[in-house]
Amino acid sequence: MSDAVAHFESLRTAIPGPRSLALAEALKARETRGVTYLADDFPVFWRSGNGALVEDVDGNRYLDLTAAFGVALTGHGNAAVARAIAEQAGRLAHGMGDVHPSDVKTRLLDRLAALAPLDDPRIFLCSGGAESLEFALKTARLATGKPGVLAARGAYHGLSYGTLEIGGIEKFRAPWLDQLRGFGRFVDFADLDGAERALRDGPGIGAVVIEPIQGRAGVIVPPDGYLRGLRALCDAHGVLLVLDEIYTGFGRTGTLFACEREGVRPDILCVGKALGGGFPISATILTRAAADAWAPSRGEALHTSTYLGNPMGCAAALANLDEIERLGLVDRARAAEAGMAARLARFRTIPGVVDLRGRGMLWGIEFRDGATANACVLRSLQTGVIVLQSGPGGETITLAPPLVIDEAQLARALDLLEAAARVPA
Repeated sequence: MSDAVAHFESLRTAIPGPRSLALAEALKARETRGVTYLADDFPVFWRSGNGALVEDVDGNRYLDLTAAFGVALTGHGNAAVARAIAEQAGRLAHGMGDVHPSDVKTRLLDRLAALAPLDDPRIFLCSGGAESLEFALKTARLATGKPGVLAARGAYHGLSYGTLEIGGIEKFRAPWLDQLRGFGRFVDFADLDGAERALRDGPGIGAVVIEPIQGRAGVIVPPDGYLRGLRALCDAHGVLLVLDEIYTGFGRTGTLFACEREGVRPDILCVGKALGGGFPISATILTRAAADAWAPSRGEALHTSTYLGNPMGCAAALANLDEIERLGLVDRARAAEAGMAARLARFRTIPGVVDLRGRGMLWGIEFRDGATANACVLRSLQTGVIVLQSGPGGETITLAPPLVIDEAQLARALDLLEAAARVPA
């Protein structure tokens, strides 16, 4: 196979192929219900990845416009990240993060502190996005003495109990409402007037938790000035501004953090997904003032986890941050924004497409309903392109490819996606 051909999608079997179908049956027999969606035409089981390409267990190759939930920012199988994990595993795979930490943990803390748009940062390391938000919620309560949290309808911050309290997508909350404490209060996303009323009338609110761009809600981009206005409201009411940049962080939207587009500095910044290049690691980054609400440890941490500051995760993150810088991925995402807007404008002529929106290399194509979007997802998979649905009813297709995707790959993927979207329902 020529290098040119190997650069794009290549389908060898029906989709899903026989090995994917067999693995689906095996998974169905052992995994708990309610986790992986299984059908005759979905999913395919991945075996390997390289850059913006993934290969399934049947040898079919796909162009990936998801970056695996935004994680593979520097590409699937990034050699520098893989090498860092392997080398660290050979030296020390696990430490005692809050008792006898590893040296690499300290190096990552210093690196994140230098990058974060916060005043005199302090950092808590964890494994996933929800953990990062949980620590932010605890910090806000300690720092302000107020239990209430203002969040946005449509928000997604994770599925742990604390994050469900501030999650604005009701289908995730509904089964457990009788176990939630009710400290979360909600306003419409990007509604500064509503936020001001809530802060004025809610003396028990100690924090505002917001995504600079709502991801799971369907790539909802607020108007310019929204984050600045929210920062001003928080300052006026003595409330902490917590920004959830689990999805948008590390260059996806054309600045290292999405809040930097407006020059906004939060009190707490939650990051994850793309941080570790595929290794599970996240962080809560705090201003010194917020962090000082925690008392010094006297030998028993009030909030910790077994894998806090895992050495392999720290090594992966350091290598991944090096790759983001070496490859100029933040500038690449920013430069791609106008081209993405122009190319995606053709989708507006497709019956069933009702909106397009995005920033950098994070875009949403909104269809009239979830069924129409789902049909496009399945047709795209059949032609070798992987995309994901988002939005409350699954009506939006999110585009968040690895930032290492080249122009030819992106053009090919969007051509195939457009062709899939143009098939009559």
